[in-house]
Amino acid sequence: MYRPWLPYLCLFVAALLAALVTTPLARRVAWRLGAVDYPDKRRINTRPIPRMGGIAVFTGIIAALVVQYLGTKFLGWPMVLMPAPFLQNVNYKLLVCGFVAIFLTGVLDDVFQLKPLQKLLGQVIASLLAVASGVVIGVIVNPATEGAFYLGIWTYPITIVYLVAYVNIFNLIDGLDGLASGLACIASFTMFILSVMSGRTDAAALAIALSGATLGFLRYNFNPASIFLGDSGSLLLGYTLGIVSMLSVTRVAGLTTIIVPLVIAGIPIIDTFSAIVRRKRAHVSIGQADRGHIHHRLIAEGFNQRQAVLIMYAWTALLCLGTFLMTQVSVMPRIAIFASLLIVSALIAGKLHLFRPVLLHHTDPKTGDDELVSPQDPEFVEEEEKFEERQAKRLHRHH
Repeated sequence: MYRPWLPYLCLFVAALLAALVTTPLARRVAWRLGAVDYPDKRRINTRPIPRMGGIAVFTGIIAALVVQYLGTKFLGWPMVLMPAPFLQNVNYKLLVCGFVAIFLTGVLDDVFQLKPLQKLLGQVIASLLAVASGVVIGVIVNPATEGAFYLGIWTYPITIVYLVAYVNIFNLIDGLDGLASGLACIASFTMFILSVMSGRTDAAALAIALSGATLGFLRYNFNPASIFLGDSGSLLLGYTLGIVSMLSVTRVAGLTTIIVPLVIAGIPIIDTFSAIVRRKRAHVSIGQADRGHIHHRLIAEGFNQRQAVLIMYAWTALLCLGTFLMTQVSVMPRIAIFASLLIVSALIAGKLHLFRPVLLHHTDPKTGDDELVSPQDPEFVEEEEKFEERQAKRLHRHH
């Protein structure tokens, strides 16, 4: 008797075991290539940690694909490579090239520390390959009116921007032991359930493979971590989740299809958005790293690394539960659930002061040079008071 869940279980186990086996090998490769994170002001780690965990995650995904191929060829498993109705003849070989491109971009960055534009170029190339393969956001359906809005020529740039954004939000959230890999594991498992329910076998297979690979990697990545994801891993996580979301993860191929994966990735999105806002408020470059991310704020509140990560896991699980409920109800309850998740997340963001600047400009009285100061610097208190005064005056003028 054929059991429909068996192939997915095999994919999950194959990805998990492959990641478990190859993570120690990835660690050795990272040490040999000098891909190591050394402690500094911005980083949490207090000892050198290798950072090429993406090798293990990538191997896990490949192992699952091999198992799927063997199962289809010799065990009579159903074919999973069938595009969603609105995707015309997806070229899966070209899509695999996109995965290789994003992985190699991350590997090169781990080893050679690419410049931001070089890294962005790699992300764009990987996204272009996805678009060329036929995975695009071409039609948006309004769930209230069922009317279709065709993006036309904007299909391609919108899809590329969407994928590049998804890649970067997971790259930015990777700041604590087990954080990005754990969030990706929860998110991908949620997408797997939604994909199975909507009959999207290609999305389901990829999602369960990522879930298994990240869970296997977590064995070595959870605090105290002996290896980090590195860009080879974080870029791959974002790209994979972005692709899964576009392979249609819900039963409505429209606004809900787009909103659901954004809610599932709510924490990385909130973290990225708040980073942009606080840096803009303080007139600091958006690309300037700081210690104002969600995990930094939780640790400043007195939580240790494990507690901070578990809180963010729970927050993501809540968002994922909300997205599942959103796909099971009609339009008005769906809007109510979305609004509730938004309010809860906004309250948490406000409580953690995510939008308050943690880098401020300071003029050195001796040299007259403009420099950036953080809460660790004695000059920060003075600059923060000046900043608050300026904000109060600006608010007063507006009223």
